[in-house]
Amino acid sequence: MSEEINVQDSVAQDQAAMDNFVSLKKGDSVKGTIVKIEDNQAYVSLGYKYDGIIPIRELSAVQLENATEAVQIGQEVELKVVSIDDEKEKLVLSKRLVDGEKAWDALQSRFESGEVFEVTVADVVKGGLVADVGVRGFIPASMVERHFVEDFSDYKGRTLRVKVKEIDRENNKVILSQKEVLDAEFEQNKSKIIASLQVGQQLEGTVQRLTPFGAFVDIGGIDGLVHVSELSWQHVAHPKDVVSEGQAVTVKVLKVDPAASKISLSIKAAQPGPWESAAGQFNVGDIVTGTVRRLVTFGAFVEIAPGVEGLVHISQIAHRHIATPFEVLKEGQEVQAKVLDFNPAEKRVSLSIKETEEAPEQPAEQAAPRASKPQRERSPKQEDLGNNPNVSLSNQSMSYSLAERFGDKLSKLK
Repeated sequence: MSEEINVQDSVAQDQAAMDNFVSLKKGDSVKGTIVKIEDNQAYVSLGYKYDGIIPIRELSAVQLENATEAVQIGQEVELKVVSIDDEKEKLVLSKRLVDGEKAWDALQSRFESGEVFEVTVADVVKGGLVADVGVRGFIPASMVERHFVEDFSDYKGRTLRVKVKEIDRENNKVILSQKEVLDAEFEQNKSKIIASLQVGQQLEGTVQRLTPFGAFVDIGGIDGLVHVSELSWQHVAHPKDVVSEGQAVTVKVLKVDPAASKISLSIKAAQPGPWESAAGQFNVGDIVTGTVRRLVTFGAFVEIAPGVEGLVHISQIAHRHIATPFEVLKEGQEVQAKVLDFNPAEKRVSLSIKETEEAPEQPAEQAAPRASKPQRERSPKQEDLGNNPNVSLSNQSMSYSLAERFGDKLSKLK
């Protein structure tokens, strides 16, 4: 009798256990807990007769190298049944399918609202970056940063702030953009900075990029242009000759145009001018070495310090007479000169080259002085005629008017 009772109890217990098992079919959505991760797949306990597995390809919409990138032991997950094989005790589950179903609605909402959200770069592929947003999200290379990026190899694992740029559920396509987020922030920050700038203000900045016409300098989230003529007090052929990208520089604000969002800066204006530096460097009477920079008809301009040019008047170039400075000088020539006048306040220096050279000896007079030419004697006859009112003298010649002397007598004889 006792044996029958034991058998009945055992059957009842097995039946209760069977009743507790989850009944599953393909396509069902279930919840479970990750109990083990190995061989690039995750094992899930969900109350079925045996544990289910999530292959690595079903863990995420993007390619993973390891299952631990998507789930951890003890994590509760929502899954979809992909296949069941009770004979082989094989239950295949998918996290990717559930995430995808939920993702489309959320992405559509974010696309319509323009919401900014964070994603983690899962992979670097040709043409851009890939992120798992429930489905595969693609960030084209041109939409990653505001500036050009040549190598994205170190972007994997980075967190980016993005917007949904394009969404196509039918073709399983989601395009994301971080550049749009950065552009919007830049414009907002730019307006604030421009409003705070004042002409003459001195700022610290960083050279961002170089062009043939100048250098763009970042002054706190916004770029201003330093024209090539404002890079140095000396002539600059190309900006790369005096500054380089990434270099820290001090600049002065020359002009602000809020309407055009343009800022003009100067590096040279933030430095002491050449005339200021030269104020205690030169004195009248000093002999200096300089370089001929320009030749003009009335003289030569000689640079005696960076940005400091003095004039050598044509009369101060040589001891002998010269018609033009080109006879004895050429541009780029190094010369010695004497400082005749120095006025840094008026930015004026007068120089003399001939004062640094010994004057040539004058040759002795070899020929006897010429005899003075005797004065031409005045003809008495001419002198007498000169006082005669009836005689006209013109250009050493004389003319006599008979009509004036004998006009009356001749008219009586007619």
